[in-house]
Amino acid sequence: MKYIEPAVMFITMIVYVAIAVLIGIVAGTTVGLFLKALNFLSGKTGALPVPYKMLLLPVGGLLNGLLLYKMKPGAPSAIAAVHSEGEPPFDRSFPAKYLAALITLVSGGSAGKFGPSAHFAGSLAAWIGKIFHIQPFLRAQLIVCGISAAFASLFGAPVTAAVFGLEVLAIGSIRHQFLFPSAVSGIAAFEVNKRLLHTPYEYFMIHAMPSFSVLLLLKVAALGMICGLAGWLFVESIEQGGRLFSVVREKLHLPPFLMPCVGGMLIAAALFIFPADFLGLSLPLLDKAMHGGHVGFFAFLWKILFVAVTLGSGFYGGTFTPQLVIGSAAGNAFAALLGINPVLGAAAGMLAVVSAASNTPVSAVLLGYELYGHVTGMYMLAACIAGYLIIGHRSVYRDQLVYDPKSLWVQLEPGVELRKESIRLSSGTSNQTGRFHLPW
Repeated sequence: MKYIEPAVMFITMIVYVAIAVLIGIVAGTTVGLFLKALNFLSGKTGALPVPYKMLLLPVGGLLNGLLLYKMKPGAPSAIAAVHSEGEPPFDRSFPAKYLAALITLVSGGSAGKFGPSAHFAGSLAAWIGKIFHIQPFLRAQLIVCGISAAFASLFGAPVTAAVFGLEVLAIGSIRHQFLFPSAVSGIAAFEVNKRLLHTPYEYFMIHAMPSFSVLLLLKVAALGMICGLAGWLFVESIEQGGRLFSVVREKLHLPPFLMPCVGGMLIAAALFIFPADFLGLSLPLLDKAMHGGHVGFFAFLWKILFVAVTLGSGFYGGTFTPQLVIGSAAGNAFAALLGINPVLGAAAGMLAVVSAASNTPVSAVLLGYELYGHVTGMYMLAACIAGYLIIGHRSVYRDQLVYDPKSLWVQLEPGVELRKESIRLSSGTSNQTGRFHLPW
């Protein structure tokens, strides 16, 4: 076998390349077209006066409710589909969810674009696997290829995309057998968007950096912990927001499809107090923070509130782009208290929140290299690890599995979904443990 195995692996690579390139092209083109439509329509609605934006929010909420509840596109997430070895999250759900996500962001709902794109790209990948009669386990790899293709298409970071599609599946485990097709798919999707669709990507290269300082490294690690706690607050706010709207619906006996409209009304009312910066993707807020501008000390809290109301009420959208905005705003705000350059603080904060809320520290570090350049590497590593550890066993992706705990003083059952996991606190070297359940 030792003489035959290299030939087998070579054939495997050829097959992986063929299928992964196909998925990258199909998924990358689809996500790229979605992004173009989103940018065009958001530009139109973003230029509207505030009163029109206030009217648009409940209308978008009502359309979301009708799409998601009347059509009943119930389906597992792309992550859950991978864990179920390719059981498709698809049927008629992905067109409805894609349209709902577009309506959410165009109407001003505060959410992200990656979640719906990953679901759609994963759906296309599973559909391709079904056409070629690929086995369920291999079909799971194709869904990972779709997730990576979506990430690379949206953020222009193909190296990060190759790892993120694997790392986001579970805490403490990376399926390395998925790495090669995931990388090929992400690169193919990136090239399609860059060369054929001419998708614009923004990178924040940080060129002027002081010489390495242990004190600065410790300050950035402290900032990473603070931003990790902001990620914790983000996760909790989404969970509690959903519960709160469920209680309101039951108390008022409202049909489920009306709840996004109610959420839209609340967001519209908030515009009497807050600026429109927190609507939609809030990319201008991110740009301002990343260029060292003053975004307001509590801007990250207001963005968390807007996202919690949007997603908690039933609007459909992602959570990754809000992590970028929240992290950059929090890092920018707390950098001044720690004596850190606000640009470096925003960069570290963005990655720390991603590392914490998504439980993807490796991907966050790689994203730093692709977005900022290599000069910030050690500082970004410190921020990402600090954020990843401080949040504990929580995530915006509730279908993540847990294989290894983050602490020697924590015990858990390996291979269980995070939302179903029961955590046991170990009391030192004794056999006694204290048992508690996660809030969900």
